Amino acid sequence: MDVAHAIADRRSSVDALMGLAAADMAAADTLIRARLDSPIALIPALAEHLIGAGGKRVRPLVTVAAARLVNGKGDGYLKLAAAVEFIHTATLLHDDVVDGSELRRGKVAAHLIWGGASSVLVGDFLFARAFELMVESGSLHALDILARASRVIAEGEVLQLTRAHDLNLNVDTYLEIVAAKTAELFAAAAEAGAVVCGASAKRSAALRDYGMSLGLAFQLTDDALDYGGTSEVLGKNAGDDFREGKATLPLILAIQRTGSAETAFWEKVIGRRDQDENDFRRARELILSSGALQATQNQAQAYAEKAKAALGIFPADDWRLALEALADFAVSRPA
Repeated sequence: MDVAHAIADRRSSVDALMGLAAADMAAADTLIRARLDSPIALIPALAEHLIGAGGKRVRPLVTVAAARLVNGKGDGYLKLAAAVEFIHTATLLHDDVVDGSELRRGKVAAHLIWGGASSVLVGDFLFARAFELMVESGSLHALDILARASRVIAEGEVLQLTRAHDLNLNVDTYLEIVAAKTAELFAAAAEAGAVVCGASAKRSAALRDYGMSLGLAFQLTDDALDYGGTSEVLGKNAGDDFREGKATLPLILAIQRTGSAETAFWEKVIGRRDQDENDFRRARELILSSGALQATQNQAQAYAEKAKAALGIFPADDWRLALEALADFAVSRPA
């Protein structure tokens, strides 16, 4: 089977997951939009700009699928799915202000329209709404999982900020950052969806492991796409990580592999962020020629396989197969 057919098969499998979860995701979306309401008109306007932009909704989908995989009933998991989307959206609003990003989900970043202060404060509103929904779910354990995730995400963001433009950032520290700022919410989304439905500790832990590995696979694939993808796929400008001086895995590996011959170049474009229009092209060439891009893609694939392996304790029903397909799709998004 060629690559194009493999990607098409994975897309059809993900479409199957969306079909399985369609009613639940529609209910969660209704809840999301209801909880965007506020007498302060700026809040729903700014939040809807991002939430209504058609993001993948992967994290709440993981919550729904985890709940269904353990035969969940009731509406607690729907409230957690909405809470997860609010947490994710809040972090995006905050990140775009910190990073000075120009695009998000293919639209002009909210802070460029309403200002950085408004974006940060609406992000805070969404965090507050998320915690209201967690409480309403009726599960103190699920509340603890998502509250802890919110703290870990913030720690990951701060750690990344303290190591910004650091040419000495190593792979282990970078993966620690990614696990905290990105993968933790995937892990919490899956674990909380199981816990709120009364799943056993073993099953809940397996779904947490799935979510953590899935999140790592997603982020490393995004890292690779920043150097090999398009704005249409990314929902942001290709090369944004490079222009912001972010040391992501392809860059870290390329710096290590190109050695002293390119030290001056990396110090200029990343350490000092002294870039011209040709520097991204040169950086991309070095990342490709050093094998750093392929190594990043290989690492993402390894995490996808680990995510699928974590589901081995569950019967091979439609929900498990669909979650496995989601892990495959995470690393096969086209450039």
